[in-house]
Amino acid sequence: MSEVVQDNQYNLGMSLVRRKVVDFETLEQALKMKQKGGSHAHKSLAQILVGEFGVDHNKIYSELADLYGFKKINLAEEVIDENRLDFIRKLWEKLPENIRNIMEHEKLLIFKQTTDNPPKYVFVAVDPTSRVIPSIARAVGAPRYETYYISPSDYDNLLTKIFPPENEYLKMLEEAGIELQEEEDSEDDALDEDDLESEINKSVLVNLVEGMLIEAVRQGASDIHIIPSDARTSEIMFRIDGKLRPWPLPKKVRPEALAAVVKDRSKNIDRFEREMAQDGFIQREIDGHWIRFRVSVIPIVSKDYQHKLESIVLRVLDDRKVITDLDKLGFQGKAKESFIKAISKPQGMVILTGPTGSGKSTTLIAALHYIMRPEINVLTVEDPVEYIIPGARQIKIGPKNNFEQAMRTILRHDPDVVMVGEMRDKETAEIAIKMANTGHLTFSTLHTNDAPSAVSRLYKMGVEPFLIAYAINIIIAQRLIRRLCDKCKKPMEDLDPAIPLTLGFTEKEIQETVFYEPVGCSSCHGGYKGRIAIHEALYFSKAIRSLIFTAGSDINEEAIRNQAIKEGMLTLRAAARERVKQGITSLEEVAHATQED
Repeated sequence: MSEVVQDNQYNLGMSLVRRKVVDFETLEQALKMKQKGGSHAHKSLAQILVGEFGVDHNKIYSELADLYGFKKINLAEEVIDENRLDFIRKLWEKLPENIRNIMEHEKLLIFKQTTDNPPKYVFVAVDPTSRVIPSIARAVGAPRYETYYISPSDYDNLLTKIFPPENEYLKMLEEAGIELQEEEDSEDDALDEDDLESEINKSVLVNLVEGMLIEAVRQGASDIHIIPSDARTSEIMFRIDGKLRPWPLPKKVRPEALAAVVKDRSKNIDRFEREMAQDGFIQREIDGHWIRFRVSVIPIVSKDYQHKLESIVLRVLDDRKVITDLDKLGFQGKAKESFIKAISKPQGMVILTGPTGSGKSTTLIAALHYIMRPEINVLTVEDPVEYIIPGARQIKIGPKNNFEQAMRTILRHDPDVVMVGEMRDKETAEIAIKMANTGHLTFSTLHTNDAPSAVSRLYKMGVEPFLIAYAINIIIAQRLIRRLCDKCKKPMEDLDPAIPLTLGFTEKEIQETVFYEPVGCSSCHGGYKGRIAIHEALYFSKAIRSLIFTAGSDINEEAIRNQAIKEGMLTLRAAARERVKQGITSLEEVAHATQED
């Protein structure tokens, strides 16, 4: 050991031990491995610790960068516009293939050129001590250069920005000798119907749309957005884990032509109607399973007034994702007990509240599956019917059968359990609540920020306080928050205690909790993979009912919330904090997805 005490490698090792990145035994084994030579002779201590002992790359190399004085690049703090990306791309393309191969292997990129005189190149590398960097600098003609450290996840994200992933579906079409046609610019870009039909027929837009549907299902997207950028270009975005992500598309795809193809394939949508909103659906068998796509078309304003552009959103309804097991909904603490108690009653109302896409329908379907049995008659009134529920009779709303009419009709249909898709107005709300008061178990949804505000919302709709107090069993507010990727998440270093304190953590909880942050790897989307629910379960106890019944002219939401918390209710933010304690999500996600208690 004495031979390497003064060596920088040993200094790095001891620094890692002090910081508890590695223990002394692991360091000793790694140093001995390096001393033995062989295949490890030319490897650095950092490379051995990462490659042979599986120590976190970013922890090792971040410490190494500090030790050797390398600057660090944080991609989130860098302004990387299209000019910068174009500069990196063009430089890369000019390099000889053998140099590119070495740089790819070493995860090394020319990031920018400084304005110094003479200018110098700035390299970013996941290993800033790599021995190949000086020779690469000479090969690219950079007598003056500087190397910054970049984490592997930031490197991968940067690479994706510079060289966006190819649309594999388009690539297959091109390999088959089929190409999307690009029209030449003309003074009048407006398309008449003949031009539109011609463009659709001679291009592979049809194949492109079908490929879009397939890829959305395979990538686990919840929605597809088709957005006109201008008169001659379109964008397609997939919503994955709650975030919109681009699906690569050729530059010149006319929005009108793309919209026409989607509308042609949709039921209940008129292709030639471009001045009013329309709703329809598409159904496809994908990978041996029938998938339904709910289609929403809305006309939007364009600076080119001769063009009638439309925004299209397709909701992907894949019933393989529907949770029918109540245990898998992720209720925490007392919430599950309260929910089961509420839905097991023969009458009363169960309300789910939250924004669009918060998983309300999934929770309702799981609840219906829990109580479903042959001796009860379950009826649903929905607009539209998204998922088929075996054992339930589902009524679709249409022009000749609106919500109010359907609600009055099903009362004559001998129901035991009723699910109302959404209480949109006073009439629907009053009928639903009266139904709950007259011996029916009733499920419905509202759009409010939390559970207590749902009480105020019903009151403001005009529903009497005594009806609210004694008809409702429980109100559940729900959100979906992103899960950290188990493969790459890492404990936060040098955490400022003020951050978790502002989110409601106590000092004791901060000391006892390992806080994780997203990293990003090939298995996830920027450090997150999948989502999990958090719930705020406001059970209507005697005390809660009394508070609402005696409210008079104004509902005191704060009093209701405080009483519920005394009885064991977790607020949405408190439920999210529990997910952080479990190592499932990050502080950033808690702040983003929930409001202050």
